[in-house]
Formats: sequence, C-alpha cells, structure tokens
Amino acid sequence: MEKKSRFSTYKIVFVGIMAAVVYVVTIFRFPLFGSKVHFANAMCLLSGLLFGPLYGGLAAGLGSGLYDALAGGYDVIQALITFVSKFAMAWICAKIAFGRDSHGRVIAGSTVGAFSYVALYMLKTFVYQRFVYGYPHSAVWATMLAKLPASLINAVFALAVTPILYAALKPALSKAGILEKLQ
Repeated sequence: MEKKSRFSTYKIVFVGIMAAVVYVVTIFRFPLFGSKVHFANAMCLLSGLLFGPLYGGLAAGLGSGLYDALAGGYDVIQALITFVSKFAMAWICAKIAFGRDSHGRVIAGSTVGAFSYVALYMLKTFVYQRFVYGYPHSAVWATMLAKLPASLINAVFALAVTPILYAALKPALSKAGILEKLQ
C-alpha cells in the first residue's frame, strides 16, 4: 500500500506559486504616515481562502517572510516574525471560511484575519520599540499611532479586494481541478 504524502509535489508547487505572488505584490508599496501601504495582505488572505489553513498559511508566511529577508532589509528575527504573523493571518481566515461556499464566511474570515494581522503587527511594534530599542512608553505609543493608519488601510483594502478575487478565482480553479488536488 502506497503511503500518501501530506506535501505532494502539486501542493508544494502551488504553495510556491502563491508565495511568489505574495512576494511580488509586496514589492509594490508606498510610504504613508511612517509605515508602508501594500497589497500583500489581500494575497495572504486569498491564500488562506483558496488553499486552507496550512498551505495558505505557508504561502502567506513564506512570501512575506522571504520579502523581508531578501528585499525588505530586515534581520532574520523580523523575517521570522513576519512569517509567523502572515501565516497566522491566512490560517485564521481559512479556519473561518475555507471549504464553505458562503460569501458571509469569506467576508468574516477575511475580516478576522486582516485585523488579527493588524493586532500582531502592533504587538510586534510595541515589543521592538519598548523592549528591544528601550524607548519610553510615550515614544512607543507615538510610533504605534503613526503606523496604525497604514496598517488599517492595508486591512481595509484587503477586505475590499479579497472577496472579489476569491469569487473570481475559485470557480476557475475548481473547474480546472486544481483546488481538488490541493485537498
């Protein structure tokens, strides 16, 4: 009897493709209020919706973590934190909505996933500012408040775009038999 691998070649390829999409979309960013606005969060949520908690989380985490490590100018620890937080965003989204053909679930999963990431990003900012750099509380809160608008813009954009992309892509990927091979 042949043992079925949890990570088939097909699954690995599609995680890699979606991680590359997340990476490339992260390149296109612009500064706003002391942070950066980008559209990668939408792709991270889409990864979770299309591929489920594990594979979607891996695609989101790998794409974003690799961007931070290779092009973002961050150290390995920050790239790992990005991996974990983007994985969590896609994982949370997928836990709520994956495998359910409900527009309401897609919106709920995208919302909880996007705002979970905002909370994790603010937590990372707090920990780094206060405990790594040793800034006083007033400076830490000022930095967090400066980064919050861009983070919220990223979340709101992801919430506006992700359900539309999912509604457009899921039927095509299902019809082609791709999603069934990822189950």
